[in-house]
Amino acid sequence: MIVRLFNNFTIINLFALNEALYSLAERFISYIQLEKRYSEHTCTAYRNDLLQFFDYTTAAYGNVTIGDITHVMVRSWLAGLMEDAMTAKSVNRKISTLKSFFKFCIRQELLKQTPMAKVVAPKISRRLPGFIDEKGMKALEDNRSPASVTTPFIFSDDFEGETHRLIFEIFYQTGIRLSELITLQEFRVDKGNLSIKVMGKGGKERIIPVSSRLCAQITAYMEQKRRELEEFEPGVLLVHPHSGQRLYPKYVYLMVRKYLTEHEITTYKKKSPHLLRHTFATHLTNNGADLKAVKDLLGHASLTSTQIYTHTTIEQLKKVYQQAHPKA
Repeated sequence: MIVRLFNNFTIINLFALNEALYSLAERFISYIQLEKRYSEHTCTAYRNDLLQFFDYTTAAYGNVTIGDITHVMVRSWLAGLMEDAMTAKSVNRKISTLKSFFKFCIRQELLKQTPMAKVVAPKISRRLPGFIDEKGMKALEDNRSPASVTTPFIFSDDFEGETHRLIFEIFYQTGIRLSELITLQEFRVDKGNLSIKVMGKGGKERIIPVSSRLCAQITAYMEQKRRELEEFEPGVLLVHPHSGQRLYPKYVYLMVRKYLTEHEITTYKKKSPHLLRHTFATHLTNNGADLKAVKDLLGHASLTSTQIYTHTTIEQLKKVYQQAHPKA
């Protein structure tokens, strides 16, 4: 058995590793990281996909070269993944990785054509995104828990409570991603123009309009941060209420889940920061926002990604029925 370390990943194979393919994979990762400016999360996922595929080709076909790889090999690998009950969504992500990789190889003049041309992606059953209804978001805004009379306040009035409350407000009023929230800089909040400049995927900037109320809340938070903490990471808007360091993803994820669960804000099972992003987009579309505008606010590259928010809630259907039907 051979154990080899490859960029912080341990690869265990029963066969000799194909050095050329793994080296080429690393060149591709450097390309998407430095030139395409993909996020660290995306680069990690792409690297894992490629290493898994090359592990498979090495085990099944020996030390093949990049020119030896055919659509039959790719299909065989994908078929094995689906037999192991991998979802169509995950398989499509791996197909996307391979398509990008082979395009890179063509650009580097290592291939004349891609083997992915004859690979068909499995269909994905599109599920409607979960979201919090307006009543639940109103409870968070009013700081009154709908779950209990004895503990009516959701957020405490100390610095930790204000930090948590501001996180929810920013998520709901801007629809930004978790990664965008924790890297948000103070100077990107434009109080004069009531907007926030967000650095999104691929280093793309977008400007999101916000309310004067949120700007006032951010100002109060920044002042309180300087009063409460002796030291804190400079420039970063939101910091850990005790250490003063920038927030990390797991802290925000667990905090959001805790509040949504304990105060019964929603019955939706997956209580995560992304649920608030879905809520932002759903409430906009439910209230008549143009889909292209929602796309720009969310920072989607394609309108296809935004179209999942065109679902209609039962409340909307009731409203339309009551307004339009003579017998309503």
